[in-house]
Amino acid sequence: MNRAQLLNLIKINRRRFPGYILLFILIGFFGEVHGDEPFRPEAGTFPPIEEAKAYRGELVFVDHVNRRGSLRLHVNGHFQEGRLHHFAMLPYGEIHYHGAPADLRDIPIGTVLYGLFYLPPDPETSAVPNVKGNDKTAPPETHAILLEDGPSLCLRKGKAWKLKEVDINDSESHLTARLDRADGGEGLDGEHQFTIDASTRIWRGRELLGLEDLITEGFWPASGKKLFDGQDIQLALTWHPRYLYQQFHVSDLWLDETAMNVAMERQRQRHIRHIHTRWMPARVDTIQYGEFGQATITASLFGGMDDNLYADFKPGIGGKMAAAENTLRTWWPDHDGMDGKILSVETAEKDPPLGSSGIQIQFEVPLILEGFRPGRIVRIRPQGWPNVKPPVEERVRSFEERWPSPDLFLK
Repeated sequence: MNRAQLLNLIKINRRRFPGYILLFILIGFFGEVHGDEPFRPEAGTFPPIEEAKAYRGELVFVDHVNRRGSLRLHVNGHFQEGRLHHFAMLPYGEIHYHGAPADLRDIPIGTVLYGLFYLPPDPETSAVPNVKGNDKTAPPETHAILLEDGPSLCLRKGKAWKLKEVDINDSESHLTARLDRADGGEGLDGEHQFTIDASTRIWRGRELLGLEDLITEGFWPASGKKLFDGQDIQLALTWHPRYLYQQFHVSDLWLDETAMNVAMERQRQRHIRHIHTRWMPARVDTIQYGEFGQATITASLFGGMDDNLYADFKPGIGGKMAAAENTLRTWWPDHDGMDGKILSVETAEKDPPLGSSGIQIQFEVPLILEGFRPGRIVRIRPQGWPNVKPPVEERVRSFEERWPSPDLFLK
């Protein structure tokens, strides 16, 4: 029975049942339906994180230009090959790799990722196919507000794997570690045995080591087992032939906090360079119109960026604003962007929702452009950042490229 049928039945029988019984029926029915329904974000808002659905899977395809890709989901209790979960990042969707902000281009294929997803805000312009049905391997929530690797998730939650044992042998070596999640949430939990081999990158302090290096030092045995007393480590996982049975291979192992911090700093610097040359993404909130095309634009800077980037936005300095699309692609920003001035920078929210920095700026332009209307996505360059255009493949060069076709995933 759907909602319309239920309402019609209650209308017909409203004199036969007491009002409070009908009220309980309505509350129970709609509460159950609402709880089962995926959430569709509304334009101009940052969606509530409690409405997002969490999924874990291996990254198997990336279209970094349009911020979309495909995951092979790990579904508990599902031991058959399934479909791929095609996803697109929301304009304000955050990506983290090695504990630092990132772009999809930074993440190697095969990396196990954790994400939070919603229904597409507008199915008509979705850059990935809309999903119908109840296939657990390809759920309808295709638009991500958060995508992160294992170390990023653990660092965000204040967690670390506890190293229990290594078992070195010629056929297949293993590492056993435990991760406790008393507060629940996303990610693996409990004790797991992972495979390791000569391809596993092992980070210690500022050193990059291999399995043979630790064996030569005597830190790990040449053959057999060695027990450990719960040493804190971080792990990056990748594909294993028995992935359907929740088995994984260790692609990277960080043996101490210094090693993890080194990897984090390298990724942070890569991210800073990327945003410097592509500019800060933001959403236009309101416009105060002046005379002869002049306007003051209030825009919310998106979240998930390095703090040093936000610190470059200061009242009284010049800058440039360029129109962008939901993929964050721009047209020719150094040429068709509009020079202006940052009038104010305010922290609008102390605890902003995921996707928002909580920072609003007022930006004055001498001539308003169509791409600066409320609800539109823009890229902003504060004074001091390079006034350059991105690579040609990243620029929008035609009207059709504003909304990438999902047909790419149907081939």
